[in-house]
Amino acid sequence: MLNYQFIRSTCLSILILGYCLLFQNLNAQSYKKEVEELDQYFEKARLQWQVPGLSVTIVKDGKTLLSKGYGLRAMDKSEPVDEETLFMLGSTTKAMTAAAMAMLVDEDKVAWDDLVIDHLPWFKLSDPFVTRELTVQDLFTHNSGLGNTDLLWVLWDYSTEEVVKRIANRPLSYSLRGGYTYQNIMYATAGLIIEEASGQDWDQFVQTRIFDPLGMTRSCALKSCAETFANRSTPHYPTDAGIIKIIDSNADSIGAAGSAWSCPKDIQKWMKFVLDSAVVDGQRLISEQNFTFITQPKIIVPKSSFYPTKVLTKPNFTAYSMGWFLHDYEGEFVQFHTGSLNGSGAIIGLMPEHNLGVYVMVNLDHAEVRHAIMYQVFDKIMGLDSRDWSTDLFKIYSDIDQASKKRRENTVKARIANKPSDMPFLDMIGTYTNDYLGSLNIGLVNGQLRITCRPDRHIILEHWHYNTFMGKIEEYAHDSGDLIDFNRSAKGRLSFDLYGYSFHKQD
Repeated sequence: MLNYQFIRSTCLSILILGYCLLFQNLNAQSYKKEVEELDQYFEKARLQWQVPGLSVTIVKDGKTLLSKGYGLRAMDKSEPVDEETLFMLGSTTKAMTAAAMAMLVDEDKVAWDDLVIDHLPWFKLSDPFVTRELTVQDLFTHNSGLGNTDLLWVLWDYSTEEVVKRIANRPLSYSLRGGYTYQNIMYATAGLIIEEASGQDWDQFVQTRIFDPLGMTRSCALKSCAETFANRSTPHYPTDAGIIKIIDSNADSIGAAGSAWSCPKDIQKWMKFVLDSAVVDGQRLISEQNFTFITQPKIIVPKSSFYPTKVLTKPNFTAYSMGWFLHDYEGEFVQFHTGSLNGSGAIIGLMPEHNLGVYVMVNLDHAEVRHAIMYQVFDKIMGLDSRDWSTDLFKIYSDIDQASKKRRENTVKARIANKPSDMPFLDMIGTYTNDYLGSLNIGLVNGQLRITCRPDRHIILEHWHYNTFMGKIEEYAHDSGDLIDFNRSAKGRLSFDLYGYSFHKQD
């Protein structure tokens, strides 16, 4: 006898499965038109911002909607950007460092409330109280009280440990957890704790615990590794004389803050991993508790310190978690971060509640088309009424650039002609020191004074007026610089100020 109930149940199951498959197929195809329109938009935006090359990766509901390159790897070559072209990730690396620390917290090798000095007994800040009270969590939230300290790694060639040790000579700008100043050195310190707790170098830990499990075979934690790949973008810099190629910046000494490199083919895996709350191939690499911890708001970011995009996005809140900026946009929760090194940029933007992510990589210094592309993708995929983000943001950032140009013009107008220095150039040659930053040398090259901070970083000095010189980093010699004043004490000792820090000549 036929079991009609069984047959009916089986047919109903098949019918439901068929509808599910049909719905999934329709859903997978539902963004085809939107992606085609975005694809055309991205190329127009690239040209509008004069970016030599960029890439865009979009993921939605665990699927990749777009993974594509636009333009060229270098402006003077015909090699196109493709989905395997490596770009530097800059500070979008910070989220990877937070994820790495979360893994160690899961293993009880570190706790978020651990004191930094419990892991790095030699760690020291200028305030003994803050030295004693600073926790691992504080390293990730930009509110340690330490002001900007980027000169330590931008101009000098120090090891990570030396960079961190030198901040002991930098006075704090505000009380512990009493403000907000974006901080790279604290993330570098977190990288040292990862090394101490895991027994692996920070870059090896990221490689073996994040890149390898996610199958990110064309990703590197350090520039020294990225240089082994031929298909790599070249950084470019906009100067007063036009866009020029420059050498890659090296952030390896603060690796945990921003030295990673990747490509569209790989970065989509990282976005899917984060959107799936740290799960890959059904395996959870970070506990749900700790993943939530590193992505929840930790500190309010003052509107004055937030991105100029706020003029258009009009957020009700702006915050920071651990390696992520947070804000609301059109009633939706947005989790994002930018990455910037000289000549290159990146942005990752996520709408976790809608399983939507976009990653943009560019090879032009601070090309804010990255923000425009991110919000354009959000609008288009979410079906929101969209503005022309590229044009609107181009106007905002052009106004900022014009204001900067006006200040430079005013500096030139204030220059007093035919007022020579009363200090012979030969007297100015020598070694100068600063307790916080260290030593540098001034030499005479082809009749021109030149500051050497490290073998590959020089500042050329053009006489301005009296004992004031215009200092320009050599590779950006066509761009504007900063005025540097030389002084002689009552005892005849020479000194000068560089970016707000006084250097005194050694006897």
